[in-house]
Amino acid sequence: MAEILAPCGSPEVLTAALRTGCDAVYLGGSKFSARQNAANFSDEELAEAVRECHIRGVKVYQAINTMLTDKELPACAEAVRLACKLGIDGLITQDLALAELVRECCPELEIHASTQMTLHTVSGFLLAKELGFSRAVASRELPERVIAELCALPTETEVFVHGALCMSVSGQCYMSAVIGSRSANRGLCAQACRLPASCVKGSERCGLSLRDMSYLPHLKKLERLGAASLKIEGRMKRPEYTAATVTAVRSELSGEDYDRSLLEGVFSRSGFTDGYYTSKTGAAMFGSRTKDDVEAAAKVLPALHALYRSEYKRSQVRAAVRMLRGEPLYVSFEDENGLRAEYTGELPQEAVNRPADSGYFEKQLSKLGDTVYSLAGVECEADEGLTVPTAELGRARRELCARLDELRYGHYTRRCAYEDRKFTFAPPNRNGRQELRITVTDPAQLRLADTGDIGLICGSMETVAALLGAGHPAEKLCAVMPRFTFNEKRDIARLRELVGRGITHIECTNYAHIYIGRELGLTMHGGFGLNAANSLALRVLRRLGLADCTASFELRASEISALGGELPYGIIGAGRLPMMLTVNCPIRAERGCKNCTGGIYDRTGRRFPVKCSKEQGYTEVLNAEYLSVSGRLGDFPGADFVMLTMYDESPERVRDILEAFRRNEKLSGEGMTSGLYYRGVK
Repeated sequence: MAEILAPCGSPEVLTAALRTGCDAVYLGGSKFSARQNAANFSDEELAEAVRECHIRGVKVYQAINTMLTDKELPACAEAVRLACKLGIDGLITQDLALAELVRECCPELEIHASTQMTLHTVSGFLLAKELGFSRAVASRELPERVIAELCALPTETEVFVHGALCMSVSGQCYMSAVIGSRSANRGLCAQACRLPASCVKGSERCGLSLRDMSYLPHLKKLERLGAASLKIEGRMKRPEYTAATVTAVRSELSGEDYDRSLLEGVFSRSGFTDGYYTSKTGAAMFGSRTKDDVEAAAKVLPALHALYRSEYKRSQVRAAVRMLRGEPLYVSFEDENGLRAEYTGELPQEAVNRPADSGYFEKQLSKLGDTVYSLAGVECEADEGLTVPTAELGRARRELCARLDELRYGHYTRRCAYEDRKFTFAPPNRNGRQELRITVTDPAQLRLADTGDIGLICGSMETVAALLGAGHPAEKLCAVMPRFTFNEKRDIARLRELVGRGITHIECTNYAHIYIGRELGLTMHGGFGLNAANSLALRVLRRLGLADCTASFELRASEISALGGELPYGIIGAGRLPMMLTVNCPIRAERGCKNCTGGIYDRTGRRFPVKCSKEQGYTEVLNAEYLSVSGRLGDFPGADFVMLTMYDESPERVRDILEAFRRNEKLSGEGMTSGLYYRGVK
């Protein structure tokens, strides 16, 4: 059977997960968890969690899945060292720095590619395998046919099957960071998507809030496809939620009945959806938490307590009893792994009434109560006319279970050796001059611009084809690969056509493009979507073949300037920052494509443009304010290039932006922002 993976945000939730039959849990320690607002586990609680799980044969995966900065690397290394010491079964991460740290310090420790890595194609999964990931968490937006492709690959595929859906593709949401300096990639998402947003100014519609996903009717199919792990979302949820979801998933897989109303009652947002799995996106997928939902939860909570009131029986033990005259009583328990606990007691007594037989021993030894054990049978060797007091058999039961607990803990705990490595980095670049690059959506935007000193002119594959047709030299053009795709083979074919026309540069907007770019022998430039935020990640990207990379715009200017010179890097200097990458267009859901308004309003009345990539099947919600650091380029002395990203700017505006950056003068205009470069994120 596929692994049932339960979320655990606290020790109380862990108890609920274990007592309802999960196969594995994922949890966070005191630092570097993408759910920093969960209770999480102290070092002592983490050690106890490993013990309790391993006694039950349950695996423990620790999420160290935030975006890391250089200053955090030593503390992260200590967290990995502790994971090795405790016997954590695997780490879940999004940052290449942690993958490199494990490769260098503890290569036997299993690592899983977090959903924040935005892995959703064959090439992405193959690169993850190369990087040392034994498992990859597939993006939640995938239909069955794509999941089937991924499950056939050598990397294990983990699939979300129940829980909250973010409006944005995981790892590509910057709304909380840009609006309130609370970074989702740093574990502090403020859930701005659950607030009112609409095509209509002043509307109370929650147009960025999706219903919770539930793939329960599809679980057996997912198992047949080869999904290694069925993941339940919800590390911020209470014990009753985890108990209900684990019970439902386990029951569905085993063909047992369960109360579906309890599952919907404990938590939902106007019901559930399987729209991504069935390729039925649109208005039916949207929903918000209503008063009725809250009241329903209050009604079902008492019933849910019964689900985890007692232990889930995980191990059938076979007992052996030897009761012979003149010898101390001997009892042993042996579990399914061949682990044997032994008990030696008092001398047996002559029976006054009924002598002990196999039935008597089976009755007494089967009273295993609130333990993980049940009795599979008893082998009895006994002389006639003897007996043993029930009190002694009770003592034998307790001691045997305790000893077997310790044996199982040792059996299921694999501690990895950790060897210290001192990571030193090349000093930051200080060349004092940044090359200008520009991304356009239409060749006409460059009609009035002097592009002689522009290092690269970037655009989608369609835009690059048009730029070639407009006479721009191929050696200066860079194809920006789609940030999400449902047809990677088509994208590769289109890229090959451009290569045949002389294109040699691509921007890798996700990890899959590194694999593709190397195969085609292209010069690769990392996009902001790789979330490169530390020197060690830049080192890995250099080893993978990148020529340079755009640093995460969630870093402060001072943090960017301190990055080591492991790989040339640049910044986004101008444009509307992408707030969300979504494959469920909020405008289409509310108004339909024919009535597209081109943007949505938040509760404050600000308008956020929505950029459509309809053919690729995704849209991008852009910031209401316009980023520009012209006049402040001296604050980024280590940057090798500055990317100017154009969306709907006129040719005149593009010309003015280029001139402002050439002169390093402040760009004029309303609604301007310096982004997160000076205020940073939490």
